Amino acid sequence: MIAPPSAPLSIAAAQPACSAHDVAANALAHADLVRNAGARVVVFPEMSLTGYEFDAAPVAADDPRLAPIVAACAETGAIALAGAPVASGSAGRHIGVLAIDGGGVRVAYRKMFLGGAEPEHFVAGDAPAVFEVDGWRLGLAVCKDTGVAEHAAITCELGVHAYVAGALDGAHEIAVQDERARRTATKYGVWVVTASFAGSTGAGYDDAAGRSRIWDPAGTVLAEAGPEVGAYARASLGVPAVR
Repeated sequence: MIAPPSAPLSIAAAQPACSAHDVAANALAHADLVRNAGARVVVFPEMSLTGYEFDAAPVAADDPRLAPIVAACAETGAIALAGAPVASGSAGRHIGVLAIDGGGVRVAYRKMFLGGAEPEHFVAGDAPAVFEVDGWRLGLAVCKDTGVAEHAAITCELGVHAYVAGALDGAHEIAVQDERARRTATKYGVWVVTASFAGSTGAGYDDAAGRSRIWDPAGTVLAEAGPEVGAYARASLGVPAVR
């Protein structure tokens, strides 16, 4: 583990309401959680801006429907890491992570390891990514990435303080998220943040798990949300857990 900055980083893993394909409505829900969470970084689940819909259109960085999130970040000084399909030129679409702040939007990461039927609809990203905030280096991941040992290894080799993921799992799969997070936290000595989709979405996810969580490098859960839409978990990275 690389030494963290002296100032803690407040981070939240949030579970917005999500309507299939309705980026405008979903952006408003994201903006509300950015304001409510009171964190420097707010992490959202996989494909949180469109829902887990295989035919969802790519969301561009200059999409005007994202303006409410940009405005909320400008007001609060927050950075949002939101999930959405993103364009891949002539190659198709990626499952991506958009980094949003008061100055605008950019694609921060493209999911490397696709699961289930995803390869029929999306193209895998080809490189790990680190997003830096106030000296904190956040390694980015999306759902299945977290279950592939190679992904954690190549991401943490870049020198990260935290491994941050947006995920979608069924309620019956919540233990899988916990096992993956504890393994990465303790093996690499990093904080782990998982924003877990709540409610229902496409591809048969009628009962998504929610229960977003944040773990410290010892594998201790620092904060946990409930299963409901609108909940969030918030913690300060760099502050020792009370055991």
